[in-house]
Amino acid sequence: MSAAPESAPASAPVVGDSTFAGLRDRLHEAAVAFAGGPDALEGILLGMIDDVDRAVREPLEIFPVCHHSPASALAMARRLREKQPKVVYLELCEDMAPLLTELRNCRLPVAVQAFANEVDGFPPEWAPLSVVAPITEASAEYQAIAYALDTPGVELVLVDRSSDHVFQWDSRGRPATEADADADADTADPDDAARAALHGEAVGVEIGDLRPRFAELEEHLLRHGRVRHWSEWWHQYVELPLGDGDHDAYRQVMFLIGSLFRRLAPGDPSRVRIDEDRERYMWTRMREHLAATGTDPEDCLYVCGAFHAASRVEEFGVAGSGTYEISPRSATVWQHGLIPSGHAAIEAQFALAAGSVSIAATEWAKSLRRTRVRPYRLAGQAGTRKSRAKQTAVPAAGASRPAATDRLSGFLGRPPALDPLDEAELLGWCVDIVGAARRNGYLASTADAIAVFETSILLAGMRGRVKPTPYDFQDAAVTCIEKDAVPGRRDVRRLVEIMMGGDRTGQVGYDSLPPLARDVHDRLEPLGLKLQQRGVRRALLDMASQPELRACSDVLWMLRRLLPQGAARTVMGERTLGERSIQESWDLALGTHQRALIELGYEGVSIEQVLEQRLRRAAYAPQATAATVLEAVEDATLYLGGRRLADELGTRALEVLASERSVDGAPEVLRRVRRLLAYYRTSEPALPPWIESFVKAGYAHYCTLLPTAFTDEDATVGQVAAMLGFLFGMESLALSLGCDRAQLELAVAQSHPEDPSKTALLWAAQVQLGTLSRERLRARCDELLANPLVVPAYPRYLSGFVHALEPVPGLADVVVEAVSNAFGRLPDAVLLPWLPTLISTLRSGAADLAPLLIREAGRIFPGRLAALDAWIPPWRAPAPAPVRRSARAAEQAAADVRRGAALAPAHPAAFDALAALLGCTEGWAPAAVPAAPAGTALLAAHPATCDAVADLLGCTEGWAPATAPPSPAGAALPARHPASATALESLLAAT
Repeated sequence: MSAAPESAPASAPVVGDSTFAGLRDRLHEAAVAFAGGPDALEGILLGMIDDVDRAVREPLEIFPVCHHSPASALAMARRLREKQPKVVYLELCEDMAPLLTELRNCRLPVAVQAFANEVDGFPPEWAPLSVVAPITEASAEYQAIAYALDTPGVELVLVDRSSDHVFQWDSRGRPATEADADADADTADPDDAARAALHGEAVGVEIGDLRPRFAELEEHLLRHGRVRHWSEWWHQYVELPLGDGDHDAYRQVMFLIGSLFRRLAPGDPSRVRIDEDRERYMWTRMREHLAATGTDPEDCLYVCGAFHAASRVEEFGVAGSGTYEISPRSATVWQHGLIPSGHAAIEAQFALAAGSVSIAATEWAKSLRRTRVRPYRLAGQAGTRKSRAKQTAVPAAGASRPAATDRLSGFLGRPPALDPLDEAELLGWCVDIVGAARRNGYLASTADAIAVFETSILLAGMRGRVKPTPYDFQDAAVTCIEKDAVPGRRDVRRLVEIMMGGDRTGQVGYDSLPPLARDVHDRLEPLGLKLQQRGVRRALLDMASQPELRACSDVLWMLRRLLPQGAARTVMGERTLGERSIQESWDLALGTHQRALIELGYEGVSIEQVLEQRLRRAAYAPQATAATVLEAVEDATLYLGGRRLADELGTRALEVLASERSVDGAPEVLRRVRRLLAYYRTSEPALPPWIESFVKAGYAHYCTLLPTAFTDEDATVGQVAAMLGFLFGMESLALSLGCDRAQLELAVAQSHPEDPSKTALLWAAQVQLGTLSRERLRARCDELLANPLVVPAYPRYLSGFVHALEPVPGLADVVVEAVSNAFGRLPDAVLLPWLPTLISTLRSGAADLAPLLIREAGRIFPGRLAALDAWIPPWRAPAPAPVRRSARAAEQAAADVRRGAALAPAHPAAFDALAALLGCTEGWAPAAVPAAPAGTALLAAHPATCDAVADLLGCTEGWAPATAPPSPAGAALPARHPASATALESLLAAT
């Protein structure tokens, strides 16, 4: 055991007239008796008395406190009414002073917060910076604040380091709270994160951090005190004895405890240096204020933690000799506000025992009833009631402080007073816990209540006390009621915590909210809901009958985008590009997530401004990708409307795409560009210039990267398929904007993948470009299945074909055929291990392609099970033979032609219109001319055409001699070309 290093030597004890001369002599004798002579033990014991003597003699009265301690709050209320100080110096960040007047609009507990979203002078990875100081009613700092703010002529001065200095001094290492959290990560309660959610990741500052920093000392105190954790030890051996003590005894005991913990603290140089710098900072600020105002130190009261009250720095006291130069703040802009806090959040952040703050609140209420002390409460404070106890007489303000006497010797030499058993209180606890257990599913009865009562008394006796404490009662309840399994959500330990006060959560009043939060509540006022209260509220919006609710809908969608999940959750309705619901249903919990809403107010004065800032920040971030910028464009169009911001971010997306050298974001880029194009084509008269430029640049960009992506091992088949999907899907638009298709053909020709899945993808691209026929693709698949060396890799080819449906959806029938052949011909040793891969591929990378495959398979396969046995796949069915028509069918076709020829004279008007359309001006033939088969005159007028048809049909007979007797027009042609006539008949019959 070694004493902590000192920055300055301790003041020499004044032996002759010291108040604690008798106690110093007894401790010297005890040190000699225990250690056999002067050693480090004597130095520690006598140094503690020197620290107490020094603090007691200070002209500026020091009031040592412990954070969230009912005994400290009770002693503070008594002392403030007795002394009536004119100036109260408080250990709290000095930049938080303007917020303290807003506490009267809140329901405690709340936390004063300093927040910086953007940092200047700190590492960027630290952002955002947040400092919180929780305040509860059962705390000495709240008593001091309430007294100073509601008493005329009293000044409240915060003297601790600013929020900026909290991180300045921690820049030499990580914050202590973060380091402690990492050290305890393996043993932490898994519910700690949820319990600390009200404070988020803020660094906590507390007034009066009083806990042993020497692990062996804490272990020794817990073991000999027969308690489980530090909060229980403090409650038993400090809170209860000091609860009814006088002012001098309270101060001297707290000074002694602070000195003990300080001298037995391990030698952590950085932490000791920060503690001493804080003490120099506070005493420097107090001396500056005293010099500037001329206030008498006797009229002042300095409220600080007992650990800092026993300080030994040179700057200690109004007559301190040291000079300390306060460093300037950084350029970081800090925002300040109040956020709701809770007992569980305080316990989780400051490593207190679960339920200790709730128990402290209960003890505070009991102490007020027992001692009839009138506490200070801010006028108009929400959630408090005015005390009816009569105010005791107090001395006039400015009365001289009486000389200090040695009350420490009597306190240390007096055995602890044992509180008598309060059977009525214990019986009430037992009945309440049994009732709560039954409501939560436990099979508890009156016998369990009796068992808890007796076990509580037994545990208290085993731990050296008569009256069971709440901790004894909690252990007894767990022992008697808890079973093997917890039937509900809460176990017995949690039920006891709720019964002792529960996790009380504060609320920031409307008047203390930042402008953004007030604006949100004002804009949601038409809903008619009490959104400031905790819990979930159901909101029903019917925009068809109430068009004024559309503005509320816009606000709710933006809150859903900005706030954590659960603050604004949609039950019915959706908002996508080009689509808006006419009816919506929401579950709103803005009161539960009040901290998140307040922190939005630090970023702007309206949610539109905050959303625009966040979208810009995401788009212009150094790690921004084309996909993330397109997401920002989509959100800007969806939530903010207008084209200004969307066009600006779209131009930024074009810049980011040109700078990318990988294809990691190709799938997301493809999906978002498709959605944006579909939206602009249906809602705008013309496409925005930026998206035309994006398609044109993306076409060239992906053509350039395509050969490399096919061979790159880091590029997945899904990413390459998305590139091809962009190229083929945007091809028509890109070509209309001036792109060259030859660039895509060259990129595909230069691609030589080695991976089977990418090879199948390349084949699909070649089919789309027309360089590979579908028959040849089927033949290649058959060759793969026929090759025993390639069969094990065939499933990977199929995976590539499945991804190929993204760029080439028309290949679905070939993919279904390939998958069917795989199931039919692959051996089980290859097929079965591949099935999970196929399912995972369809679920993750090709979930939107599965319906296409299913629809194509449904078209090909039979719809009934009975038809499956006789079914033959289309790719295995024999090719149909050419159908030859009989002579009778030819005659029937000729008769049909003749019947059709009779329509012309029957309907001359129709044929006149057709002739005018075709530009025929010859008119009708004379009626005396016998009708001839249609087309006969054409053959005679154009013999070259007839010869060409004869050559096409393979007729070599030539024309008949010209001396042949005349016949009706066209009647000689079959005789001249019998083979041609037969071929023509067959052709007509086939068509």
